Amino acid sequence: MKYIKRKTYLDRLIRLRNIPDIKIITGLRGSGKTKLVRDYMNWIKSNEQDVNIIYISFEDPDYAELKYYKTLNYYCERKYDKEKSNVLIIDEIQLCHQFELTVNSLYNSRKFDIYITGSNAFLLSSDLSTLFTGRYIEIQVYPFSFAEYCRYYDLDIDTPRVLDSYISNGGLAGSYVYKDRDDQLTSIKDVYNTVIKRDLVDKYSIREVSLLDSLTDYLMDNISNLTSASRINAIFKQSGAETNHIKIGNYIKYLCSGFMFYKVKRYDIKGKKYLETQDKYYLSDLGFRYAKPGTRNMDYDRAYENIVAIELLRRNYDLYVGKLYQKEIDFVAMKANEKIYIQVSDNISSEETLKRELEPLMAIRDSYPKILIANTGHEDYEIEGIKVLDLTRWLLTLSSKNSPASLFRRWAELRTML
Repeated sequence: MKYIKRKTYLDRLIRLRNIPDIKIITGLRGSGKTKLVRDYMNWIKSNEQDVNIIYISFEDPDYAELKYYKTLNYYCERKYDKEKSNVLIIDEIQLCHQFELTVNSLYNSRKFDIYITGSNAFLLSSDLSTLFTGRYIEIQVYPFSFAEYCRYYDLDIDTPRVLDSYISNGGLAGSYVYKDRDDQLTSIKDVYNTVIKRDLVDKYSIREVSLLDSLTDYLMDNISNLTSASRINAIFKQSGAETNHIKIGNYIKYLCSGFMFYKVKRYDIKGKKYLETQDKYYLSDLGFRYAKPGTRNMDYDRAYENIVAIELLRRNYDLYVGKLYQKEIDFVAMKANEKIYIQVSDNISSEETLKRELEPLMAIRDSYPKILIANTGHEDYEIEGIKVLDLTRWLLTLSSKNSPASLFRRWAELRTML
């Protein structure tokens, strides 16, 4: 299997080295958490002397006897070396009973630089403050981005239909080792089944697995559409399902907790407030959409919007659906003092489509950057202060130093100089 380093995540862990907080690495099964921590261990070994790395993987039978917090605590204390800097890395920590007791104890001892990984619903963002009494920082790992996909397969912007292949193949790199398409789809289905059947069903003692499966199918079919638990419940009841909006709402919450979907709430741009009615749900990896239920008709507008949503989340933006009177802006992306308004479209070659996509952005009266990202196939250009970006180029150039806001600022500065 070809292997590429995930530099963005690795650099972040390097920045966090010796920060006293507990570093918690979370993400979808198959997103690459284990490989990331191994890369990090190799970096520490190559760049530091007098370091003692204590690595425990609870998916390795050699550590089976440590799956109780007292034995885990004893083992870590026994491996501690007072003459060295001690790094403790525990992979798939949820497999240890009452692991939080050991982690909190070791954190309070101030003797270890602690990193832990956990999969899906067993280590939820919403649970972290309850589990860990000490300070912590969460590092969420996503499936391969489009840029990482291109690096893996040695593709570039001139490769025919390169973005379409990413949409159908997805970012679960474990499936890339298979040459046959059916084998790739089976690999992706296996990840899906593990998340749904093993993680969510077991954790939440779900009895109506078929309802959870149907709900997942529905959300996959309706990525980027505004919806609510009440609306979905009404649709399911029309089909004869025995359910209610509370159960549907809980199941949606479980799917989001397992990183299968990401919920994006609405934001009233004029009133500058968050809205509670109707949200959008974006699929963590589009490969699921085509592998699990079978081949679907491509809806490029919604698929592109999904890719942009996950990419913005990957770059640590807080994401909202914008509402301005009766108009909808696909994304309001916020980070620190940045705010960007973003529309996403497929083909804007027709004047009617271009006008429809630009109108919501033109209606916004503040001075924050406004961007239309579309499948243009051209270099960037501007229409009445709105920058129009080609989707493929944007995905390949986006980085921490090339965020939408920073690109917009540099572009504006250049215009002023000219």
